[in-house]
Amino acid sequence: MATIEPKIFDELKTALSSFGDKYFIGNELNRSKLTDDLRAYDEVLLSRLFEIDFINQHYITEVAGQKLFQIEQLQDAILYNDYWNTSYTKYENRVGLASNGKFLQDSQDVVLDFPFKDGVLTASMTKEDAEDGYDDAFLNEVIEKDEIDRLFDKKILTNVKRYGQARTEQIDDRIVSFDKENDNLIIKGNNLLALHTLADKYAGEIKVIYIDPPYNTGGDSFSYNDKFNHSAWLTFMKNRLDIARELLSEDGIIFISIDRNEFAELKLLMDEVFEKAYLGTIINVSTPNGRDYGSFAQTHDYIHVYAKNLDYVKTFALDVSDEKFKQSDEISKFYLHPLFNSNSAFHKDNRPNLFYPFYISNQTDKNGYRTVSVEKDEIHEIEVYPPLSQTDGTQFVWRWGRDKARELGKSELVGQQKKDGSYRIAQKMRPKQQIPRTIWQDAKYSNRRGTEELQKLFGKKVFSFPKPENLIKEILEIGSKVGDRVLDFHMGSGTTAAVAMKMKRRFIGIEQMDYINEVSVPRLQKVIDGEQGGISKDVNWQGGDSFVYAELFPKNMGYLQDIIHSSDLTELKTVYDRMLSDIDGSQEPADISFRADLEKIEWEASKVKFDDQKRLLVKLLDKNGLYYNYSEIDDTIVREFLSEEDIAFNKAFYEGEA
Repeated sequence: MATIEPKIFDELKTALSSFGDKYFIGNELNRSKLTDDLRAYDEVLLSRLFEIDFINQHYITEVAGQKLFQIEQLQDAILYNDYWNTSYTKYENRVGLASNGKFLQDSQDVVLDFPFKDGVLTASMTKEDAEDGYDDAFLNEVIEKDEIDRLFDKKILTNVKRYGQARTEQIDDRIVSFDKENDNLIIKGNNLLALHTLADKYAGEIKVIYIDPPYNTGGDSFSYNDKFNHSAWLTFMKNRLDIARELLSEDGIIFISIDRNEFAELKLLMDEVFEKAYLGTIINVSTPNGRDYGSFAQTHDYIHVYAKNLDYVKTFALDVSDEKFKQSDEISKFYLHPLFNSNSAFHKDNRPNLFYPFYISNQTDKNGYRTVSVEKDEIHEIEVYPPLSQTDGTQFVWRWGRDKARELGKSELVGQQKKDGSYRIAQKMRPKQQIPRTIWQDAKYSNRRGTEELQKLFGKKVFSFPKPENLIKEILEIGSKVGDRVLDFHMGSGTTAAVAMKMKRRFIGIEQMDYINEVSVPRLQKVIDGEQGGISKDVNWQGGDSFVYAELFPKNMGYLQDIIHSSDLTELKTVYDRMLSDIDGSQEPADISFRADLEKIEWEASKVKFDDQKRLLVKLLDKNGLYYNYSEIDDTIVREFLSEEDIAFNKAFYEGEA
């Protein structure tokens, strides 16, 4: 080694000089660039290296009549020429982080690695599934491209309904069209597959994504499986974040709530998926009193915030919260403050341009305010000048000049009659704005506030730890404006969709749990009808708008749920019979994922255990066929289970056909 390595550099410098500066920094070899191209098996580079006698002599060996290029040894020689094979350590002359024996600064492929990283976690992932021990069955171990393509192909949508104002009892269930630009959308089904279903239609069009995924606590706060091990949880999240990034617009932003259990792992994963387009982490004091267990009473959660592209992202400032801002108009909240300048250093003699009359109207509006004009007319006849100082008689002046008053007076100034019968001109003082802070600790952001909001809507507790509307309001104000599209694919109780509707954003919500029709959809119906909880009064929400509801059309997912919910061997055998030949005709026979001699499956109670049989049936199901693909919609057997309205809607949704 000691005699070979110095020779290498002489040979390489000579051989690679024909490439110009490509592999050089000044007169020295660019080792990192050279080893990167070696790893990539750059054809031009390798062809040149094979011409070097020294390389052929020391780094090409013959095995069973075949020549093998010892590329790893050559890379080591290039990167670590300062150590000998007899040295105690190869790091004697270099200091730094290393992975697999190579310094990280010499590698451009440092990533967060974990088991199943290239797998797909498709499960319904409910706690019930996990407790029965079937969560591992949802790791898709088939990674051939055609299988993954089939899994991620867009799905048939069924049971489509439109919910609109004054139709919360009589919904429109004959939907045969879809207006992408104006329709809000709610999808019930596996969120990973629903995201891929939306990919072609909405890629690059989502301005803000907010999700509150399972925290992986091992506790019982979520209906989702909250008992993943780290690698399964990371696989679950990576699958969904990869497609979520495709849906984001170039200036889009994603916000993800998380607690301390996966806080660090999620940060590393998002660094990789979003290519280190990190904007910040918000500390949200979600439980101000703390949770009294463990070594520390946890009072806060985190919200990681990433852009899709740092070159295009734009965030918006937030209004500074102040109790003085109790009134509101169509622009924002405000309080009234006299327009005259009360500093006696500014007066009529040295600021004559600020001394002039206003004219206010004879009539008042419902709030007792009068409109203001710089010019006198048939409506504005009451003349008002700045007042005199009550202490030294100084003639005060206005804070605004005539031009500004003429431009902004209609929206920002009002006239008022005082108790003594005189009049004053007042300015609407609106909240100042500032860049969002990283610690949010107002009570309006707490989980308790979110719970109270839902309790007022439903008269009882219907959901554990819902996010409060003000938290989502701040997030949408930071990342979006009116008319932008918002996505939440862990929809939960529907807070994101409710707030988006009230703030005049378009929204897409995805939820696989059955409570979507017990909590989420009914909540949005109440929003449409003008409920006044949450942020309604702050944004002057009066109701309106609509949304389209649809479900992924289940195939094997239906059988899967039937298997999981079977309580004894008899029920399980009934499901098995339907899997093979769908006895009651309610759906197509199941797709079996691998060849098996089904005749040899035992069903005698004395020979099989119920749990073992359950697991066997789960393994029989093809996980790539949980739902029907849209490509199957014209199949005769599939059409038997769809209404004409379902077929027409799918054609309209995917192809724009009426």
